[in-house]
Amino acid sequence: MSHTKISILTRLRGLKEQGPIWFWSGVGIAGTSVFGMVAAIAVIPGPDAAALNQRSVIESLLVTPQAEVLPDDAAFFREDRIQRGDTLASVLARLGVDDPEVADALRTSEIARSGMRRLSAGAVVHASMTAGGRILSLSLPGSMADRQLLVERRDGEILIRDAAIEFDVRVHAKSAEIRSSLFGATDDAGLPDSVAVGLAEIFSSEIDFHRDLRRGDRFRVIYEVAYHRGMPVKTGRIIGAEFINDGERHTAIWNDMGGGRGDYYTADGKSLKRGFLRSPLEFSRVTSGMGMRVHPIYGTMKQHKGVDYGAPIGTRVRSTADGVVQFAGRQGGYGNFVVVQHAGGITTAYGHLSRIDVRQGQRIHQGDLIGAVGNTGSSTGPHLHYEFRVAGVHKDPLKVALPEAPPLTGHELAHFRQHSASVLAQLNETPTTRVARSE
Repeated sequence: MSHTKISILTRLRGLKEQGPIWFWSGVGIAGTSVFGMVAAIAVIPGPDAAALNQRSVIESLLVTPQAEVLPDDAAFFREDRIQRGDTLASVLARLGVDDPEVADALRTSEIARSGMRRLSAGAVVHASMTAGGRILSLSLPGSMADRQLLVERRDGEILIRDAAIEFDVRVHAKSAEIRSSLFGATDDAGLPDSVAVGLAEIFSSEIDFHRDLRRGDRFRVIYEVAYHRGMPVKTGRIIGAEFINDGERHTAIWNDMGGGRGDYYTADGKSLKRGFLRSPLEFSRVTSGMGMRVHPIYGTMKQHKGVDYGAPIGTRVRSTADGVVQFAGRQGGYGNFVVVQHAGGITTAYGHLSRIDVRQGQRIHQGDLIGAVGNTGSSTGPHLHYEFRVAGVHKDPLKVALPEAPPLTGHELAHFRQHSASVLAQLNETPTTRVARSE
């Protein structure tokens, strides 16, 4: 280090004797060299410096794997909704199906051609297929709402059949308050129309849904919903219901008697099925009651021997009780006319029908379809004329006391009470979550 300094100073002295310019250039070069050495000396540790801290770092390097190739027989599932204007070919193309063998089988199958007529917009098609687009199984709409067209590949063969859908039945519970109408309440509560119709039928012997509904009436209902592949398909039976009408509580619980038979009873086992329904229509309005009135066509005072229900042409007309059809045909001012003979000397009559769906001598049951509302005969507009006769004497259908069905007794009653206690507990736990508001 000392020897180096002496060498630099000796050279600077020589440059100074040559002139100022050379001298100061030499000073710059020399300074740079000296500071470079100082810097080097500052960063290089001597033999007695502490050892540097060291640590090992292990880092995982991301390696892009090769794309996995599925074997051709690996199954995966796809579904698609049928769109307006779709054909079977367009649906299969969207699903990614590449299977000429299945396509040919569907084109030549009579069962398949029948099912194709149900390719309505919104229906869902399910497919189990291989990565190469080969069908393992295919589910299409069937011949009826509760059936499906199944296409399956088994042992090298393609099988096509119209099969019943296997439903997963779940229980739903809802409630609502009447603000405008029963249908308004069920709509706002998210209930299907079939539940509204079911409630009206169940309580028809105790509540006149044409006249008795009040703002503020409330109901709770427990009902079944059938699911298929996780989606609701149809509404099932009402299991239990409570309807508070004008402050009076009415309860109905389904009693399953086996073999597809059953009926609705109050919690104490009293049947809600009367000998007669109060009205032959599910929903309508009374346009003319029984009694003396000015005839709408002839303009004279005349006894009106029944009740007129205003309803659109085609509205279903049902028998109000079990019986035998005594007359079915055309009769004067009644137009298309049906008379049903019941037990106890009672007959009911249904006039001005647009069509007749029963024949004379046919045995029918309460609620069976006998025809549809019309405007035939002496009629000024679409309506149903309904008469109730006891031993040939006309009675007011809106006021006559209706016979009751026998109640449950003995062991059957004890079993029903256990079941009804469970249903009532479920009803009591159902809060009023939605309210139907009048517009």
